[in-house]
Amino acid sequence: MNKVPYKIYLTEKEMPTVWHNLRAKMKEQPDKMLHPAKLTPCEKEDLLPIFCSNSIDDELNETDEYINIPEEVLGFYRMYRPSPLVRAYWLEKELDTPAEIYYKFEGNNTSGSHKLNSAAAQAYYAKQEGLTSLTTETGAGQWGSALSMACAFYGIDLNVYMVKVSSQQKPYRKTLMETYGAKVIASPSDTTVCGRKILAENPDTGGSLGCAISEAIEVAVNTPKCKYVLGSVLNHVILHQSIIGMEVKKACEIYGIQPDIIIGCAGGGSNLGGLMSPFMADKIEGKNKIEFIAVEPASCPSLTRGKYAYDFGDTGKTTPLIKMYTLGSGFMPAPGHAGGLRYHGMNPVLSKLYHDGYFTARSYFQNEVFEAAVKFAKCEGILPAPESSHAIKAALDEAEKCRVEGKKKVIVFGLTGTGYFDMSAYESYVNGSMTDKAPTDEELEAGFASLPKI
Repeated sequence: MNKVPYKIYLTEKEMPTVWHNLRAKMKEQPDKMLHPAKLTPCEKEDLLPIFCSNSIDDELNETDEYINIPEEVLGFYRMYRPSPLVRAYWLEKELDTPAEIYYKFEGNNTSGSHKLNSAAAQAYYAKQEGLTSLTTETGAGQWGSALSMACAFYGIDLNVYMVKVSSQQKPYRKTLMETYGAKVIASPSDTTVCGRKILAENPDTGGSLGCAISEAIEVAVNTPKCKYVLGSVLNHVILHQSIIGMEVKKACEIYGIQPDIIIGCAGGGSNLGGLMSPFMADKIEGKNKIEFIAVEPASCPSLTRGKYAYDFGDTGKTTPLIKMYTLGSGFMPAPGHAGGLRYHGMNPVLSKLYHDGYFTARSYFQNEVFEAAVKFAKCEGILPAPESSHAIKAALDEAEKCRVEGKKKVIVFGLTGTGYFDMSAYESYVNGSMTDKAPTDEELEAGFASLPKI
């Protein structure tokens, strides 16, 4: 047996006290967000009507590699962090592979995912700013659950616009959020101008994260002492999630683990960016040759089939313009079970790095993803979230490649959360009713037609 234990837990003293800002190490910065009316780079005052002041500071910071985590946020983190880096010994045995497989498990909190890392920070910032309420969107419900927990902790009211198809698939996510005091609205809804417009144009739509974002922003800007917060896509969220990669790097240093491949599922980019951040900084400086792999659903392939262009972050076209890989803000993804990955665009830092060739991307269909999830669950005893299962599928493929080629590689992937609120998805896989869907070229072109002409 290798000297590496099954679960590597850092001590509380070893837990990082800073976030890692990858932008400080990039050779070229991502293109700046643009004001949608003036088409000029967004300054802090342009973003203040929507976001908390400290979040904006984190968003715009391109120079400081390390940013101190507020002591109050560290105290919140200590309730569930550090999270374990797990050696998947039984999975390795089942696969008969020479590969070493590790996963960073972020599901050991009530929200069931990594999302609490940014929710804690953003809710704290809101409290410091004197806000009394927040609005947000959620896809699979992990972000909404996490922010509900954080807002309850800090005594802040919360409205959550949950993608309609996800709210139908995951009713107990709604219950969890309501248990923590949040108000949950299926999106698109008739509670906003934007929602009513979308429903008038497409009354049978299952919704999208882009729709939900539009509704949440509309309510935030029209409500006193209220701001909008989000759980992925923007740079300050990846910054907060870098606690994941910082812990992994520390654990690897302690036990002499040298990753060859790092894999993360990719929707808006929060967990992938957080996992890879300190390792990618080293790669940019030529200190490692790690292969980074982003994995997305075939039904919403922003990296593998999208365009690198300026686009709105929401369906209602109210956000600043973001240079990113996108399917177009008007793209409506098929109602797959990995709701957290059903977003039309990708974080601008990750988009820039992908465009410059620092990592690769691949997509998978639902059935092959759930096949990998079930195999993992049988070996490792954790039922993974559908989103994380995309990373599992890629890890299995890479481990099989090692078996065929007789090469030993160290594979690390992010297990962002658990799938215990996703039983309808597992039910559809087990009973054979799960379907696979990828957009046609014509459907993609319709999405690209919604790109702003700039």
